[in-house]
Amino acid sequence: MDEPTVMIREYLHDATRAIRALPIEDITRVATILKAAYAQERTIFVMGNGGSASTASHLACDLNKGASMGASKRFRVMALTDNLPTILALANDIGYDAIFVEQLKCFARPGDVVIGISGSGNSPNVLKAVAYGREIGCTTIGVCGFNGGRLKSTADYSIHVALDDMQVVEDLHMMLVHILMRVLSVHAGVGDRGIPTETWAGTATGTDGPRHRRALTVPFRPAVRP
Repeated sequence: MDEPTVMIREYLHDATRAIRALPIEDITRVATILKAAYAQERTIFVMGNGGSASTASHLACDLNKGASMGASKRFRVMALTDNLPTILALANDIGYDAIFVEQLKCFARPGDVVIGISGSGNSPNVLKAVAYGREIGCTTIGVCGFNGGRLKSTADYSIHVALDDMQVVEDLHMMLVHILMRVLSVHAGVGDRGIPTETWAGTATGTDGPRHRRALTVPFRPAVRP
C-alpha cells in the first residue's frame, strides 16, 4: 500500500473514531440553549481564529439562513469574524486580543449567548471575549479540542472534541455546525435540511412555475454508495 493511501486511511480512521466519541449530551445541551435564545429573541455571538473563524461564519450562515429560511421568526446570529475593517482597526489600534471582546462591548446584552471556537482552547482573544460575556450575564459556550485548554473551564458550557489532531478537531467542529442546524431547523419549523417545511409541501414559487414546486415536494435524500 503506497504512502498516500496509508495516510488517507489513518486520517479517516481517526475521524471516524472521534465521531463515535462525540459528547452527545453536551451537544444536546447546547442545542437546548440555542433553542431558548431563539424563543427569547436573544442574539447569538460566535467567534474563532483561522479555521475556527470560518466555522464561526458558517454557523452564523446556517442558523440565520439555513435554520430560519421561510420561518416567520428568525435566529439572530452574529459572527464576530466577518467585519474585516472593524477587526483590523481593533487589532491595529488596541491589539489582536481585543478584536472580539470590543465588538461584544458594542452589541452584547445580558441573556445573549456567546460561543467561542478554538481548536486548542487557548486562543487569547476568544478567552477574553468569553470571560467578558460571562461577566455581563451572557450564557457562554466553548467549542474546543485537544485537552480543552482554558476555554473549557472558562465557558459555562462546552463541547469538547478530545483529540490531539487539529485537522480532525476542526472537521468535527464543522460537523457540529450542521448537526445544530438540523436540530434547530426543525425547532423553528423549517425542514431538517434547511428547506422550509411549506416548500416541501409544494407551496414555494419559482421562475419555472409548477414544475419547480413539484420538484421540491420530495425532500433530498443522500445517495447510498457501496
